[in-house]
Amino acid sequence: MAYRYALYWAPPLAGPLHRLGSQWLGRDAETGAPAAQPLLPPISTARFAEITAGPRGYGFHATLKPPMRLRDGVSPEDFIEAARTILAGVKVFTAPPLKVGRIGGFLALVPAGDVAPWRGLADPLVAGLDEFRAPPTPAELEKRKKHPLSPAQDALLDRWGYPYVFDEWRFHMTLSANLTSPERERVEVAALGHFAPIEGRAVAVVEACVFVQEVPGGPFTVRARLPLAA
Repeated sequence: MAYRYALYWAPPLAGPLHRLGSQWLGRDAETGAPAAQPLLPPISTARFAEITAGPRGYGFHATLKPPMRLRDGVSPEDFIEAARTILAGVKVFTAPPLKVGRIGGFLALVPAGDVAPWRGLADPLVAGLDEFRAPPTPAELEKRKKHPLSPAQDALLDRWGYPYVFDEWRFHMTLSANLTSPERERVEVAALGHFAPIEGRAVAVVEACVFVQEVPGGPFTVRARLPLAA
């Protein structure tokens, strides 16, 4: 059994977004293979690898059901089949285009429009898969609570094991670590150029992915792609 499991949205393999995201982060989460990162002067290759190291480990994705350990007595097959059943009740949909944006100090792809269609995908997975989640350890809770949380986020952490779900959730595909000016602006300009091929393109959402982290601190990779209802 892997260490942690999660439900993420990852772009279809055939589309340009999978290629662009894998190149930006330097790893293909589908295969686990390294991907050549773009050259973005004046940002050095070493610095660019450093500021994308965190999101590279998680793979190019948007979180739906956050990473979790499975509780005792639950098999990975049980978890995947439950996710498959939930997704069979969610119809395929078209979401607004994605754009480069800022969330706090880091850069991410975010919807250039209504996030409600994404909530219709994420919320059933958060609620429906929670019975498979092992409770967080005191150390995991302590780590989460080191960052300031609102009362609502604190309540979500206690109930669902993660503070950013339901009304506190924001669809985003992380592109960088926290940055400060003027570096943040340089990386933002580079991201705008790199992701220009998907600018203005609506997103066809036909599946969600089970990602696994085999060992603590290890990279996440795609274990299964599960279809939504036609």
